[in-house]
Order: sequence, then C-alpha cells, then structure tokens
Amino acid sequence: MTTTILTLCVDPALLVAAEGVLRKNESLPEFMELALRDCIARRRVQDGFISRGLASEKQAGRDNEYFSASDVLSELERRLTAARNSSR
Repeated sequence: MTTTILTLCVDPALLVAAEGVLRKNESLPEFMELALRDCIARRRVQDGFISRGLASEKQAGRDNEYFSASDVLSELERRLTAARNSSR
C-alpha cells in the first residue's frame, strides 16, 4: 500500500538541479522517494550515534574512566593500520 505525501514547493533552481541528476528512466517522484528513504536512514544512524555517545558519557561518569583525545586517536590509527595491513 502506498500513500501520497504533501505537494512540495521548492526553489526552481532546486528543481532543475534535481532533474539534472536523474538516472536513465528514473522519475522525479522515484528520486524524491529515494532521497527521503536515504535521509530517514541517515537520521536513524545519527540518532543512534548520539544515543551511544550519551550512554558512553554516562558510563564514563559512573566508572570515572576517561581517555584523552590523543589516546583515542592513536588507538584508532593503530586499528586502521592493522585493518589496512590485513587486507593486503
């Protein structure tokens, strides 16, 4: 089942830009639906990231265990290097 959502009023330049990136045989409504789905997925990922960050902050406060930014970045760099080396 599908439903129709509001009529979208946009700046004419935005409409031209959207029409300019349509793929072969893709309609503007298909593009708009895909864009809406992508934005919903991105927002869910962002919300999850923020929730995990806030939970981590609370946990660090309870445990009184904090790490410096330089230590975190060093560990991430180490993991990235290890991942790159293992994929070769």
